[in-house]
Amino acid sequence: MRIPAHAVCTAIRDDIVSGFFGPGGRLTEEVLARRYGVSRVPVREALRTLESEGFVTTRRHAGACVAEPTEQEAADLLELRMLLEPLAASRAARRRTDAHLKVLRGLVRLGQERARRGQGEDLRDLGGWFHETLSQASGSPGLIALLTQTRRKIAWMYTVEAPARPVESWAEHGGIVDAVARGDAERARTLTAQHAARAADAHRPRVRTPQPAVNMSSVRH
Repeated sequence: MRIPAHAVCTAIRDDIVSGFFGPGGRLTEEVLARRYGVSRVPVREALRTLESEGFVTTRRHAGACVAEPTEQEAADLLELRMLLEPLAASRAARRRTDAHLKVLRGLVRLGQERARRGQGEDLRDLGGWFHETLSQASGSPGLIALLTQTRRKIAWMYTVEAPARPVESWAEHGGIVDAVARGDAERARTLTAQHAARAADAHRPRVRTPQPAVNMSSVRH
């Protein structure tokens, strides 16, 4: 059975985000095909997709390699997320379904309960599901796709510290859901912007801007 290119793309992307394939590392079709048990055809298609997403770059004489983002690129991406998430929340307040609201409230209850009990190991995943559901509730396919891509790249470029006050963090989630439930788009936008700004402080960039090489021919002795 032929494994589709999108499944291979997901597998390679996950390995890049996790650090299995480090920045600058070569991505040869033969090695990837053997790792994922597929032919070179879906690998080739997957690499083209990942290059369009910014995870992969093609270098002369080296072929496909893992991209090497700079600190500025990482900072720009985090700023983009801080702009997009409030927009998604405001749209969710106008377009959410009862099903979206049920899931959001369930995640908040679970997050608040685990935060009170000090079960922080699961809170990051719950937070991710919360924000993913909130963006889905926006009913904007283009915005959802952009946020999904932005979150993937942020997970690649940053490590995230656990919230210093997880109970307060989940109370903020609860306030956002209340605003969405009331259809208060402006309140949902404001609360999400405040939450996103606080969350950004917990992000620590993994990438480092490379230092320019010294031109030794210009150094006077």
